[in-house]
Amino acid sequence: MHSVTAFVPRARERCWAVFVDASKLPLWVPGLRRAQVLALERGLPSEIHFEFASSRVYTLSYTYDVEKREVRWQPKLGKRDGVSGFVRFDASGEGTELTYALEHGEGRSPSEVELGDLQTLVDAFVAWMCDERTS
Repeated sequence: MHSVTAFVPRARERCWAVFVDASKLPLWVPGLRRAQVLALERGLPSEIHFEFASSRVYTLSYTYDVEKREVRWQPKLGKRDGVSGFVRFDASGEGTELTYALEHGEGRSPSEVELGDLQTLVDAFVAWMCDERTS
């Protein structure tokens, strides 16, 4: 699994709230057209169906460590074609340290791996969080 760490100049709680709000995902995830919550557990999405502009669709299962502000996900079906990962938000001075990790299944095509480029996702999240409209 590969990971990237970045600084977000926003409060840890704000970063967490945005990340766990599935309705916000299409606003910052490149190429994502729709994120539909299929199941909730303790008020947090435990299963989300994703539809991308590239016609790629898949469903991920989520688990949460609320105290650590950590989210983990894995494919609902078939790890070979899916993507697993985690994100963690740690307080850091006047903002938040974001650690984002992904592992692509062996069955994913190069274009699917590119769509889920780790650095691109992190950069998109940081940029969206820095936008004045999200503060």
